[in-house]
Amino acid sequence: MFARLTGLIMGATLALSGAAQAEIGDDGLHVAPWLNQTFMDLREDLADANAQGKRFAVIIEQRGCIYCSRMHEEVWIEPDILQMLEDEFFFVRINMHGSTEVTDFDGETMEERQIARRWRNLFTPTILFFPEDVPEGVTGIEAAAVVMPGAFGRWTTFNMLNWVLEEGYDGDEDFQRYHARMFADQAAAGATE
Repeated sequence: MFARLTGLIMGATLALSGAAQAEIGDDGLHVAPWLNQTFMDLREDLADANAQGKRFAVIIEQRGCIYCSRMHEEVWIEPDILQMLEDEFFFVRINMHGSTEVTDFDGETMEERQIARRWRNLFTPTILFFPEDVPEGVTGIEAAAVVMPGAFGRWTTFNMLNWVLEEGYDGDEDFQRYHARMFADQAAAGATE
C-alpha cells in the first residue's frame, strides 16, 4: 500500500513538474524564441543586431545546467522579460562545451568551448552584453559592456536588461544602485509581490 501511494505521489510530481519544463533541443540546450541561429561570426552578428535596432548579447550555457533551467523555466518566460528579449535584444548562444566554430570580434575562429575558455567563462548561464560599436582587434570579453554571470531572479534580470538598454554602464549610477532604486519603485507599486 505504502509503495503504491509513494509511486502515485512520485508520478503526479513528475507529471506536474514536466509541464513547467522548457523545451530542450537535440544538443541538450534549452530552446527559446529569442535565441538567434547565425553563422557565429560575432562581428556580423553585431552588425545584424544594429541593423535591427537591437542590443547584441551572447549567452553561454551548457547541457544539464540547473541554473540555465531555472532562468528558462522561471525568469525568461515572464511576459515583460520575454517581450524585452524578443523585441530589444539580439541573442546568440555559445555552448560552453560545444564544437561549433565561432569567430570572435578580433577575427580569431575557434570552437565554442575554446572561446568560452578564452573569455575566462566559469559559470552558466553567463550573458555578455555588447555596445553598438566594438573596436577592431579586441576579443569578446574585452569588448563586453556588461557581463551577467549566473542565474538571477525576475526583478534583477528585468532591471539588468533595462540598465543595459539605457546604457547605464556609461553613467554614474552602477547597476547595484540602479537596481535598488528601481526595485524600491517596483515594490512601492506592488509589482514585486
